Amino acid sequence: ELQQKVEETEVLKMELQMLETERVRLSLVEEKLLDVLQLLQQLRDLNISKRALGKILLSTLESCRDPQPGKAQLFEVLDTLQQELTACELLHKQPVEQAQSPRSLANPLVISC
Repeated sequence: ELQQKVEETEVLKMELQMLETERVRLSLVEEKLLDVLQLLQQLRDLNISKRALGKILLSTLESCRDPQPGKAQLFEVLDTLQQELTACELLHKQPVEQAQSPRSLANPLVISC
């Protein structure tokens, strides 16, 4: 009976470690998603055309068509989308003081754990 309890404890420890790993992964995805949403908000404020935004999105999806081994596809798409949005010329043309002002994150899409 003692051996069974030890085995159950080991299984529970492994499950807890897997849950912690998943929590960290989700936290990283959430941070990346917030970054992407902030960039999209900035572009919307600059009145970027739907066509230009569509090109950015299609470019992102095209570059993520074949997932890289060892990298989560969702995180890869978010990371690539963030890079594409950051490289958008419109963001670099805005006034310096506007680019540096922090945005409020009072957004219903924000998920807190």
